[in-house]
Amino acid sequence: MSRAAALATSPEQPLLLVGNPNVGKSVIFGALTRTYVTVSNYPGTTVEITRARARALPGVPEIIDTPGTNSLTPQSEDEQVTRDMDAVVLQVGDTKNLRRVLYLTAQLAELGRRQVLVLNLQDEARDLGVRVESAELERRLGIPVLPATATTGAGLAEIGRRLPRAARARLECPYPAVIERAVLEVASVLPARLAEARRGVALMLLAGDRTLAGWASENLEGASVELVGRLRADLERALGCSAATAISRARHRAVAELLRAVFHVDRTRSGSLRDRLGALSMHPVWGIPFLAVVLFAAYEFVGVFGAGTLVNFTEGVLFGKLINPAATAAVNWLVPWAWLRDLLVGPYGVVTMALTYSIAIVLPVVGTFFVFFGVLEDSGYLPRLAVMVNRVFRVMGLNGKAVLPMILGLGCDTMATLTTRILPTRKERALVTLLLALGVPCSAQLGVVLAMLGSMAPLGTFIWGGVVAGTMLGVGWAAARLMPGRGSDFLLEVPPIRIPGIANILIKTAARTEWYLKEAVPLFVLGTLLLFGLDAAGVLPRLETFSRPLVVGALGLPPKAADAFLVGFLRRDYGAAGFFLMRRNGQLDGIQSLVALVVITLFVPCIANFFVMVKERGVKTATAMVAFIVPFAFAVGAALNWVLRALAVRL
Repeated sequence: MSRAAALATSPEQPLLLVGNPNVGKSVIFGALTRTYVTVSNYPGTTVEITRARARALPGVPEIIDTPGTNSLTPQSEDEQVTRDMDAVVLQVGDTKNLRRVLYLTAQLAELGRRQVLVLNLQDEARDLGVRVESAELERRLGIPVLPATATTGAGLAEIGRRLPRAARARLECPYPAVIERAVLEVASVLPARLAEARRGVALMLLAGDRTLAGWASENLEGASVELVGRLRADLERALGCSAATAISRARHRAVAELLRAVFHVDRTRSGSLRDRLGALSMHPVWGIPFLAVVLFAAYEFVGVFGAGTLVNFTEGVLFGKLINPAATAAVNWLVPWAWLRDLLVGPYGVVTMALTYSIAIVLPVVGTFFVFFGVLEDSGYLPRLAVMVNRVFRVMGLNGKAVLPMILGLGCDTMATLTTRILPTRKERALVTLLLALGVPCSAQLGVVLAMLGSMAPLGTFIWGGVVAGTMLGVGWAAARLMPGRGSDFLLEVPPIRIPGIANILIKTAARTEWYLKEAVPLFVLGTLLLFGLDAAGVLPRLETFSRPLVVGALGLPPKAADAFLVGFLRRDYGAAGFFLMRRNGQLDGIQSLVALVVITLFVPCIANFFVMVKERGVKTATAMVAFIVPFAFAVGAALNWVLRALAVRL
């Protein structure tokens, strides 16, 4: 949709869910559409608009879920999406943070949007002694105001009944006379089709909304564009500050006046145990042992239980003693062609390699990681981790908010690359994209890595973590000084600590497992077919011979390791699974295992992630990143191999 069309009004409008980050829009979207979307207790989960038919709202053609936004004068790409959509608005707000909610309401009113306001998270507000007089707020705003707790469904039934009463909110922001005169002059040159939205658009232009520059050049005459620029410059001289600052102050004053009438807090309430745990988890000192406990729990649940107990059963018993022997016997009896038998159950067989790797080895690890990651998401720990690592990330030209895409990369680097949109500057988005591709293992790969580390001495885990973290820190530091552009201030909403919902964790785990089966398993099959074809053509032995100086000489690995690196170009977790089996079969010693893990961790991203990198950063930038990562990963592995052997380290 063009920006011109987005700012105009339409007689048949969908319902647009708008709100600040992490207020429960996606929960309400799921309830109204009866479709599943990822729901997490931290900002930035929704990064693109999601559309679905409104199954629970008769007469509404479509519901659109948008990324969380704190302002309709966007500071990042995810905030721009919300402003550019044209629809009746269902604004979802956090009852505890009513000031921030009403600031957004004021902007929607200035754009002439018809809306209903849902005050969500009533349960958390009650726990903190927060009370909002919703009836009085509704009377003053002139729009439906609905208290709700979306996670339990409380209040959601009222949305359909009150939606026909959607209206433009009566939240007027008295601006200084000099601003009002400038608004009238700018509004007079805006297209008439904007109708009631002209005042809001005029304020955005005067505030210096750079994302409207393209729209203005397409829809305004050159003289009008110059007039807007001249008026903004004159206005800022008269105010003695930026127009955006003066406009924001006026809105905050109007919101503060309304808050005094409807917002009350019981100051006698003391912090709960969850509040104290939340503060402890991001303390600069006590947060470190808290993080250590989290990492130890991940190691035990994913690395020991998932990669040990579950994989021993699925790979050793289910596939090793039942499925693979039965498939081999059936194929040998039914298939007369040797090449087809090899394709199905040979060394590079679809059943004996692709399905064994993807289902028997990787899936149990992925499943346990998804469960653990879901607990971290729902608990609210991830934003607290961002606060803890803010100082470290400053070394790389980033701030703590950048940790959110990186942690999401532990689930899927592809989706994490999309979430870099929550970062305000182009430089930060490029830096995080590079670091994601370089050193953040996805869930499947990380699970296999944990499984291999579990078979080594604890020193191996420390060396692997130290090398990967040190490499990312060094590359980030250098890239931050080579890349043009600027960083940004660290502003992040920290949600309350919540007890994870078992149902939500199970639903997310099932959805992510389905994604893994649909996306990863076919690539495992494709990689196996590639190896089978290369082996049948006699190319694979030549590749092993060709790569021997690097794989055997520099990295100190067996020639067969070249196979794992080859399929690693398709998916890094496939390559990691190959090393996992080599380790279990006694083909890799401790040093070789650690070197292989470091290289495959720092290796090229999977194909899907590369395509998303191209989409988000462009072909030239994405290709340059991969061209740097591949030789760099092998160089780090070679250096590590030399150091470990020189020191005769035992792992």
